[in-house]
Amino acid sequence: MTSTAPADVRPDPPRPDGATGLAEFGYRQELHRSLGRYASFAAGFSFISVLTTVFQFFAFGYAFGGPVFFWTWPAVLVGQLAVAACFAELAARYPLSGAIYQWSSRLSNQSFGWFAGWIMVIGQIVVVAAAALALQMVLPAIWSGFQLVGDDPAPTSADGAANAAVLGVILLTLTTLVNVVDNRVMSAVNRIGVTAEIIGAVLIIVLLFTHSERSPGITFHTGEGGTGLFGALMVGSFMAAYVMIGFDSAGEMSEETHNPRRTAPRTILTALGAAGLLGGLIVLGGLLAAPSLTDGRLGVDGLSYVLTSSLGDGVGRALLADVAVAVAVATLAIQTAACRMLFSMARDGQLPFSGRLARVAPRTGMPGAPALVVGVLAAALLLLNFASPDAFLAIGTTCIVMLYLAYAMVTGPLLVRRLRGGFRAGGTDETGAPLFSLGRWGVPVNVLALLYGLFMTVNLAWPRAAVYDPAGGHWYFRWFTLLFLGVTVLAGAVYRAYRVRATVTEAPEVVPASYA
Repeated sequence: MTSTAPADVRPDPPRPDGATGLAEFGYRQELHRSLGRYASFAAGFSFISVLTTVFQFFAFGYAFGGPVFFWTWPAVLVGQLAVAACFAELAARYPLSGAIYQWSSRLSNQSFGWFAGWIMVIGQIVVVAAAALALQMVLPAIWSGFQLVGDDPAPTSADGAANAAVLGVILLTLTTLVNVVDNRVMSAVNRIGVTAEIIGAVLIIVLLFTHSERSPGITFHTGEGGTGLFGALMVGSFMAAYVMIGFDSAGEMSEETHNPRRTAPRTILTALGAAGLLGGLIVLGGLLAAPSLTDGRLGVDGLSYVLTSSLGDGVGRALLADVAVAVAVATLAIQTAACRMLFSMARDGQLPFSGRLARVAPRTGMPGAPALVVGVLAAALLLLNFASPDAFLAIGTTCIVMLYLAYAMVTGPLLVRRLRGGFRAGGTDETGAPLFSLGRWGVPVNVLALLYGLFMTVNLAWPRAAVYDPAGGHWYFRWFTLLFLGVTVLAGAVYRAYRVRATVTEAPEVVPASYA
């Protein structure tokens, strides 16, 4: 099937009334549709992975904000729930892999959507690297033998940074293998890991609150390491912003989910809601149960210090082992999401080597080439940690900024479509029930989602010397996020220009049926 429709226009499919197949979008069903509701929830929850990200960034948030940084958690949760509600509407109407790319393309045009997908997939690759680095926060605390490089396990030290890279590469090797083996194996690992993470999170919350040393009123203090209330909240929000991303992964897995129009919208919201509740309680519990707020350890070792000091080595290390499982499953889930984005864009012929990247093994239902690409590129990013311990924060912030920007490239066009009256609220899902819709709340929720996303993008990318280059001498880490984003956009623009020129020179462009 071909079409001569303008290549930069992607109107809605003709049948938004609950059709479950991909034919209406011009695609064949190649990925295996084997995921149920819990597996879809697990895809979003494991990307967020509160145990991974809270343990990874708690020390940073506390070091800059003091106890008051807790209040950035509910603020970020409200903003991200607005974004998730918009995504839930889109997941019901466009149940396709490569969600951000597909949604942005169909709300605006192919070129804008391509850049949204390009920024998103590069950001996801950076998130994979950042998640893999989190092993350094837990494994050496469980057993000193996991410190393979040097003697200092602190991720801010040269030894700790190098060891984090080594552990990360080992983890990426394993997750890449799982992402190649089989769709069902990946889903089983994900479900088991998420179940263990939820159980572990609940146990940690109960134990922290039963070992409280102080009252919740402490959260109104900036602490000795604070930077003033406004500065504490702006920088302290980095942790919450990093934790609460990736809920769109339930949409990424739509082509592998049963009844995706009904399932994906609900699992996007429940994954973020569950993670928001559990993560907020863990942060609060950590502040209340910490042996000391002034000895400097909470701003360096974070929650690992709280667990082993307050709960005893035995219980603390057992819980840290559960956190290690969560880190591994989160890395797997993020890599899977990046693979689906590469697959979706390649399927439309939008990437170099698209034919190879879009190939799905009939037996496994997995696109193997994207898994290898994501694994290798993420491992290469880990090498920055050998250059300086500051690379950890630079990598972490960069991935957040890129995902927030990609999200805004969906909520922005969606708002324009709403205001022009072009966004359909009707339609039914696979069961005949109405599609998820915000109704009359659509415009105000969408406005909040867009403004919040743009504000946080600027806040996170702001080149604060005290944050990104505290010791001085590494100006490139201070500007790393902006430089990396600039290079990403420039590389994308060069490739798009080359592709357009090659298409015009060689032959008239043939537009996939899905674009018509």
